[in-house]
Amino acid sequence: MSLQAKVPFQEHEVADYERRRYRGIDQRIVHRRETRILRRMLEIAGAEPPAERRGLALDAPCGYGRFSGLLLEAGYRPISCDLSLAMVRRARVKDPISHNPMGIVGNVTQGLPVRDGAFPLVFSLRFFHHLHRPEERRAALSEFARAGSGWLILSFYRSNILHQAQRALRRRVKRTKTRIKMITSREFKDETAAAGFRVVRVSPLFRGIHAHHIALLKKN
Repeated sequence: MSLQAKVPFQEHEVADYERRRYRGIDQRIVHRRETRILRRMLEIAGAEPPAERRGLALDAPCGYGRFSGLLLEAGYRPISCDLSLAMVRRARVKDPISHNPMGIVGNVTQGLPVRDGAFPLVFSLRFFHHLHRPEERRAALSEFARAGSGWLILSFYRSNILHQAQRALRRRVKRTKTRIKMITSREFKDETAAAGFRVVRVSPLFRGIHAHHIALLKKN
């Protein structure tokens, strides 16, 4: 569940969403590909500082905790954040290691109740493309910069004519109302730079055929 959603998931909807979201073979392939990319980026981020000092990772939005295990594997303690209390509760269950898994209910674009620089890693997957207006993206990036002290892993949809056509066809056939925002590489670089980040690495999900990209950024 993305943080900007108008109606957050309720308790009875979470289990159904988790069961359905990555059930199809195409989505399982996507999940495996995302995991490989993220594991490599976490390895790069983990080289500095040393593992014992990595500390907290803000997972915003956390959804049902799809990547909680990956963050734990990399040595971080995930702090689950979402608009939906039900999603935060579910994500906390995915952390069997921490004595008291922590969660936050909040909206990134409106500010989070965390201190400045609290998180060596901010982790935000499948959120940025739901922010259609530049001011929304700037607000989110500014909050990530405020809350973070080092690394940001952020996914976005880069402009891709083939993927745009595929999504238009899907909307017509399946009559889905979901809309995503694709931006150019220049827009992404400019917006992240304005928030105080430099791009270290950008990895496409499937080069040339899918708009989804995952970026590793470092706070200046």
